[in-house]
Amino acid sequence: MIITGDRNAAEIAKELDNIIEKKGRENIPRMVFLGMLAGAYIGFGAIACSTVNGWAGVDPKLPAAMTRILGGSVFALGLILVIVPGSELFTGNVLMVAGLGRNVKARSVLANWLFVYLGNFLGAVALAGAMYGTGLMCDSKAESGLSAVGGWAVANTDMRIAMPFMEAFWRGVLCNILVCLAVILALASRSVIGKILGIFFPIMVFVLCGFEHCIANMYFLSAGLMAKGTFFSAFGTMWHNLLPVTLGNIAGGMVLVLMHPGRWKRLSHAVGGAHEEGGEDHETRVLPAK
Repeated sequence: MIITGDRNAAEIAKELDNIIEKKGRENIPRMVFLGMLAGAYIGFGAIACSTVNGWAGVDPKLPAAMTRILGGSVFALGLILVIVPGSELFTGNVLMVAGLGRNVKARSVLANWLFVYLGNFLGAVALAGAMYGTGLMCDSKAESGLSAVGGWAVANTDMRIAMPFMEAFWRGVLCNILVCLAVILALASRSVIGKILGIFFPIMVFVLCGFEHCIANMYFLSAGLMAKGTFFSAFGTMWHNLLPVTLGNIAGGMVLVLMHPGRWKRLSHAVGGAHEEGGEDHETRVLPAK
């Protein structure tokens, strides 16, 4: 059921096409700056998630499922901040492939991904450094020198870096299907509360299920390495996780786009350099109109 004033499937697709076209024209400094904002926004959600997980392990311990639900609930703040105030998030921008062949050229998509990803990385790492500077991950009274939050950050980083490549890849695929669905649901609403509700459930579910988000991991991995005191010496180990998760996030967003059969024809034209005749394209929707 569509609430009066909200967008239906066809209107969502039209709005998405307009957004994609605008993103394809962004200049590099703006992409990097807005990317840094999004990296920090997602980082704030990751800080909240880390805090829940860290303190949930202190007596009395919360059940694992409840911890994940609470962690996912507060992590949703990250995408809410990205969508409502506005910024550029790499994982959401994977949806730009929906505009190939009509709204945007492949080189514009790749440029957007590159510079937004760079901005996201800089923003997430900067926020991790700020969080480390607060001292909230340290505890001089603890044998390890780490607080509950810092201890969880280290354990979480070690777990993610040790994750097998294909496991990280497939967790990335499933994660970004949900993230892109959250973006589409947010587009469906014209109200802030509607956007928040549209974002909340897909994001909470991906955290609950243990899927992997490359921009969130930029914060998690940086914070964990900083807490260990090995950020610079072990910097390269982050990519053991970030590479497969990033590839999985790209694949997941593309899978969502390609769920609509009309996209196959458009993308084949975009790749082959062909153009449809007549200037009229009736297969331009990410979601089928109902």
